[in-house]
Amino acid sequence: MTRTITVTGTGTAEAAPDLVTLSLGVETRRDTAAQAYQDAGSTAAAAVDALRRNGVADRDLRTSGLNLRADLVWVEGQGQKVTGYVASTTLVVRLRAPGSAPAAIAAAVAAGGDGIRISCLEQGFADPAAVTALAQDAAWQDAVERAGQYASRASARLGSVLTISQPPAGHGPVPLGGLVRASLAESVAIEGGEYSVSASVTVEWELLEPLSAPQPG
Repeated sequence: MTRTITVTGTGTAEAAPDLVTLSLGVETRRDTAAQAYQDAGSTAAAAVDALRRNGVADRDLRTSGLNLRADLVWVEGQGQKVTGYVASTTLVVRLRAPGSAPAAIAAAVAAGGDGIRISCLEQGFADPAAVTALAQDAAWQDAVERAGQYASRASARLGSVLTISQPPAGHGPVPLGGLVRASLAESVAIEGGEYSVSASVTVEWELLEPLSAPQPG
């Protein structure tokens, strides 16, 4: 009967993020549906133009979602009453130069005025393959070291690798020191810090007899 050992190794790799993904909400309230819709379009266009002037390429600009609804209130004795109309949409922006991201965001907010909302800001990697590979290497090395320790305690040594499996990837990179803080400058500073990417691997080895059997005492 072949003896085996199965070990799961984990590893992490850290790197500074090189991509900022921003969700800009556009929302306008007007007396008529047509005016709300038109003004939302004008606000979004002004923000997009400002982003383009700050170096954002068309491939990094995307419109996500479009909504036009009546703004309703409950009036005693009258039921629901329309007080206006709200038009909204979202711009998803990829900023590939994190250092210039605050200026680009400030320009978009200034151009869009009171109709702009910052919905979400995330930092990550334009191409996570390199940092992911480092995390996978660290996970493999961890598995080898763990398996070697257990094999030694079992008076055996590691033989051939029988199976390798990698659990499904989890969530995206985890910030280690990054944060967004308010600044007295014209824009909000974006502190990148470093992000950590984790990986794990499960490996099964054949267990072999030690090269030299221990001599009886």
